[in-house]
Amino acid sequence: MSRPMGARPDTAAVHAGREDLGQAHVPPIDLSSTYLLADVESGGDSYETLAGGGRPLEGGSMVYQRLWNPTVARFEDGLAELESAEDAVAYASGMAALAAALLAAVAAGTPHIVAVRPLYGGTDHVLATGLLGTEVTWAEADGVAAAVRPDTGLVVIETPANPTLELVDIADVVTQAGSVPVLVDNTFATPVLQNPIKQGARLVLHSGTKYLGGHGDIVAGVIATDAQWAQRLRSIRALTGALLYPMAAYQLHRGLQTLPIRVRAQQNNAAQVARFLADHPAVAHVHYPGLPGQDPAGLIGTQMSGPGAMVSVQVHGGYDAAAAVAQQCRLIGHAVSLGGVDTLIQHPASLTHRPVAPDARPNPDVLRISIGLEDAADLIADLDQALHRVATAQDDDERGQPVRTGEPAATTVGT
Repeated sequence: MSRPMGARPDTAAVHAGREDLGQAHVPPIDLSSTYLLADVESGGDSYETLAGGGRPLEGGSMVYQRLWNPTVARFEDGLAELESAEDAVAYASGMAALAAALLAAVAAGTPHIVAVRPLYGGTDHVLATGLLGTEVTWAEADGVAAAVRPDTGLVVIETPANPTLELVDIADVVTQAGSVPVLVDNTFATPVLQNPIKQGARLVLHSGTKYLGGHGDIVAGVIATDAQWAQRLRSIRALTGALLYPMAAYQLHRGLQTLPIRVRAQQNNAAQVARFLADHPAVAHVHYPGLPGQDPAGLIGTQMSGPGAMVSVQVHGGYDAAAAVAQQCRLIGHAVSLGGVDTLIQHPASLTHRPVAPDARPNPDVLRISIGLEDAADLIADLDQALHRVATAQDDDERGQPVRTGEPAATTVGT
């Protein structure tokens, strides 16, 4: 595999995974479900190698799309370069990628998982149910060492955490974990802002649906890791069929080209929105690592190059107020998911984190906002009108006056 190792991130984002194109300017899309075999013996050798998680043999066949696809491989090479990893393995969804890592731990006879909350609700749910044969111990970030056992196969963390954006010191967790591999969900930060492998993590998980794709039109997952783990993960992908469709891989690879400029522009918008919300009378608290006092360990500028583009806000008035604000936004779309060019707002406790145990579920007054590429002033104006309308309605209700709901919210843009 030949990649421009050492290229600066913005250069790698544009060029990585394109070394085999020859005179072609744009990577081709290979949709073939099967590949011709030169003969029975070499075909069998190719099948055995690929089903075991290896790369195609020199001069051998790719056999079948479930085992290997060159369009998917180009995206994997590009993402690996951005994450400073030896390799990467892509899947049909972020949860399929996580499931592969958990199955690898179970298959190795180390089914115990140490996990640090908060995590994405789907991750929390699959760990809590033990559906894949794992057993979980929930730990605080400073309690990982005490939770590790001889049969621990993975330590799972997410930083910034979903949805309240707490930062976890990756290097410290790696030290506590000792020989146990640490898996970091890097979806919120992206490789533009954070490279967990440089902090000692063994596996870096992304929901490619989010910032990597960036336009809300694909579902995918990927894990960047070393060659040994990549082979294990590819073998599980081949056996379970959780392959990424080549068209989605092409879109993801294309998305990497604009990832740095998108993330930095969205981060700039998020900083402005967070500062506005922090001073708003209808807001009880804003969760954003770039605000004063929200990075006590000083991880911004060391572990992360910036605070990112996700903002979570707690509004006065509890669940009713939070739900009303989400519904009153006019420009900002009320929907799950994140990381796209358009801004989205959602209520985690009711949606993405609904399956989480009640004692670990986000507070009912929390809203999560994924900041997009709109003009920050327009986003601020939309949030201001939504917060004002809800606060006014609450005041009128408390006084026993008729509630002024105003005109119905306009059709939501961007969903």
